[in-house]
Amino acid sequence: MRDLGLELGRLKTGTPPRLLRKDLDLERTEVQHGDEPVPFFTHWKSDLFHVEQNEGRDQLHHSCDSYPRGSVLARVGAQLPCYVTFTTPRTAELIRANLHRSPLYSGEITGVGPRYCPSIEDKVVRFADKERHQIFLEPEGTDTDEIYVNGFATSLPFDLQVDLVRTIVGCERAEIARAGYAVEYDFVLPTQLELTLETKVCRNLFLAGQINGTSGYEEAGAQGILAGINAARRVQDRPPITLRRDQAYLGVLVDDLVTKGTTEPYRMFTSRAEYRLLLRQDNADHRLAPIGHEVGLLSRPRYGQFLQRQHAVAQELARLETTRHDGQTLAKLLKRPEVTYATLPGRCERLPIEVTQQVEAILKYAGYVERQEVEVSRFLEMETREIPDWLDFDRIPGLRTESRQKLNKIRPRTLGQAGRISGISPADLSLVMVWIRRGRVPA
Repeated sequence: MRDLGLELGRLKTGTPPRLLRKDLDLERTEVQHGDEPVPFFTHWKSDLFHVEQNEGRDQLHHSCDSYPRGSVLARVGAQLPCYVTFTTPRTAELIRANLHRSPLYSGEITGVGPRYCPSIEDKVVRFADKERHQIFLEPEGTDTDEIYVNGFATSLPFDLQVDLVRTIVGCERAEIARAGYAVEYDFVLPTQLELTLETKVCRNLFLAGQINGTSGYEEAGAQGILAGINAARRVQDRPPITLRRDQAYLGVLVDDLVTKGTTEPYRMFTSRAEYRLLLRQDNADHRLAPIGHEVGLLSRPRYGQFLQRQHAVAQELARLETTRHDGQTLAKLLKRPEVTYATLPGRCERLPIEVTQQVEAILKYAGYVERQEVEVSRFLEMETREIPDWLDFDRIPGLRTESRQKLNKIRPRTLGQAGRISGISPADLSLVMVWIRRGRVPA
């Protein structure tokens, strides 16, 4: 990587031990059930559900008029609860007495760790006044006995880990199936990447995952699909795919990485997205299904189901806008804070929950969404103003040295991206805009 001209940094991350469920006294913990109704990470539930036949029909219909009354969706699989428990003073006592055995504290590991997921050693040292720390015991799945000890990442030796987990309430007889461990690793400073995740110094080399400075399975998987799409499209000689900050959390993640860089393992939080009212889970298909279909990753039948859902949402919105109850439209009633679709007079009982949720969100947040869409239109004005390759930042008089250095290093593609670089001021942007308007000047 260095030979290619890429600048590398050093990061660290850790994992907790996995325990065997059969050895835990879960009655001493607080059970934490999941949401009801169960939320899903997909808009296409054909692999998770089956539909009972109704009068010879076995298709789902997505409008109030045509959705067959009596169709039953049967969920396949199960959702398991988690368990809340706590460390004890004995936990902290053992850790303090053995800090010299932790690579994180002995100096053996020196990289920067994730700020939001500290190790149990970190928590005991940094929050010395706390008598206990909260732990979540999370089942790894329905087909395994392993329990993930969330909040207990550690790099301490195995024998000490056994003693430590047995100081956690409910884990006094715990057996470790897999020990926790810490990893230190090289990463590529992500400002050296394009928004497509291709490296700037080496054509056809795309990077995704922790190598770009992120932490977390979801962040890695999201980058992987974008890098994979763009690598495939390069082979096909087709234009690349990029996602904007108002289109997807992945758009926010990639833009943050390549524009601002990171000095610690990056995690995608909703608070990083300025347009999060638009980036709701109920409208993820609305935002991304057309792109998925265009690049060939969303099949025609699934895309058809998406179009059906969108049609059902539009139909129901139109019905609520034109149907009145006690002198007011149902749409206006649904906008009231105390009214939900489930309690709305004249609601359609046959609509799938994913349709009613989207209808409710659209109506309840309409004013806020409109305001955010105005912001997005302003954002797009800057985002569509490309910075031409011929522009030489070193030749722009009045540009501060710091700004010139950052613009040369990152080489933003648009004025919008340039404006998000730390330290670039509105005055710097104005100068760049003036020189773009002037056009190419002969050397």
